[in-house]
This record gives sequence, C-alpha cells and structure tokens, in this order.
Amino acid sequence: MNRLSQPPLSPELLSQTVDWAITTRRSIRAFLPKPVPHEEIESILNVARFSATGVNMQPWRVHVVTGETKDRLSQAIAGIDNDPLLSMGLEDPYEYYPREWVTPYVDRRKKVGWELYGLLGIAKGDKHRMHQQHGRNYRFFDAPVGLLFTIDRVLQEGSLLDYGMFLQSVMVAARGRGLHTCPQAAFLKYHNVIAKVLAIPSDQMLVCGMSLGYADESSIENTLVTDREPVRAFTTFHHNNKETTP
Repeated sequence: MNRLSQPPLSPELLSQTVDWAITTRRSIRAFLPKPVPHEEIESILNVARFSATGVNMQPWRVHVVTGETKDRLSQAIAGIDNDPLLSMGLEDPYEYYPREWVTPYVDRRKKVGWELYGLLGIAKGDKHRMHQQHGRNYRFFDAPVGLLFTIDRVLQEGSLLDYGMFLQSVMVAARGRGLHTCPQAAFLKYHNVIAKVLAIPSDQMLVCGMSLGYADESSIENTLVTDREPVRAFTTFHHNNKETTP
C-alpha cells in the first residue's frame, strides 16, 4: 500500500465516503452465515495497521478465529458461562467499566440495554432470557469471523488509547467493504479460557473481542440505533478568552 498515492475520489466524495463509513458503523448482534474471504480480513487489518500510535509502538496483536477453532472457543466459554458455580467470581483482566456508575453514563447504559431487550421482547426481570441473549456474545452473534485483541502486559494506559484508534480503524475499514462488526468487552471475563484455547502467551492481556461479518438485516436487534449527544453537548470552543459552545 502506497500511503502517498493520490486519493481515488474527489475531496468531496472522499469526505462523504469516510463520513458514511464512520456514521453507519454500529454494533451488529445478528450476522449472516455468509463467509468472509481470508483476503478480505487481511485487507482490513492491512489498512488498520496505519492507525496512529505513540512513538510507533504498534501495541496491537490480533487473533482471528474462524471455522472449527471459533466453534471450539465458543463451546469452551459457554460451558463455563452456563454454569453459575464455574463462572462466579471470574474477573476481567483490567477495569473496562467504572467502579461506580454515575449520571449520565449509567443512564445511557440502562437506556441502550432496555431498548435492546425491548426489541427482543425480553421483559424486565427475565434473567433466563437475558442470560441467553448475553451468551450470544460468545458465539460472536453467529458471525463467521471472530477477532480477539491482545496487548503486551508491560504496556500502559497510553497504549490502550492507541489500541482504541486501531479498533476504530478495523471497524471503519470493514464498513468500507460492506461488512459490519460488534466490539465486545463481554469476552474479558473469559480471558483465561481464550488464552488456553488459542495458546496465547501469558505476557499478553486480552483487550476485547469483535465479531465480523455481513449483517442480518432481517433481525430485529439490528434495527437498534443508539442516541448520540450533539456536538454542543460535549464541546467548548476557547477563543479570545471566551468560552463558547456551538
């Protein structure tokens, strides 16, 4: 890939294409069984490797699971997830979510959760169906491709910032190819299981998982579109010693 080559589109079309890829990215929770060619997966990662990274550290390590390996991993996790005695007490390798949920974050979390359950007809308090739906994470929502991302344990928070940009690049590059994704922190709880099945060395820490494939547009859960705050809600412009919002 020649990063210095001229863009194939006019500036206007180029900006529209990039904007489309970003704004149409959403978490897909039902995929078609249509396979994704190996060359397509590699092409996505080939683009994402140019993500910004402090002093060119490139902290990402990617494990791609398909076919029998993906099924074996899903079965290994499900065997523990469906047994409360085995799954109780398992801890994430790092704290992804806050220890104390406060407004507005807890409100947004609850809203998206109940909107999803509402679409699926899962009533409040129906723990069995909630568990079943959550368990679909570990089947990668039936996507043909699963991605597990790890990072060297010696690295610090700054490398996780770099990693976030890499993950976004993976998802945007996937959209540019007509594919969808679902980034998943749900896998963190089972990092030891994943490491064992995939023979990931102990000096690597799981960052998250991700489903990749073609969206099943007929599935009701894929109609969920989350609310996003307007620019004026999170931006302050500082100019001439005055603070203004859009």
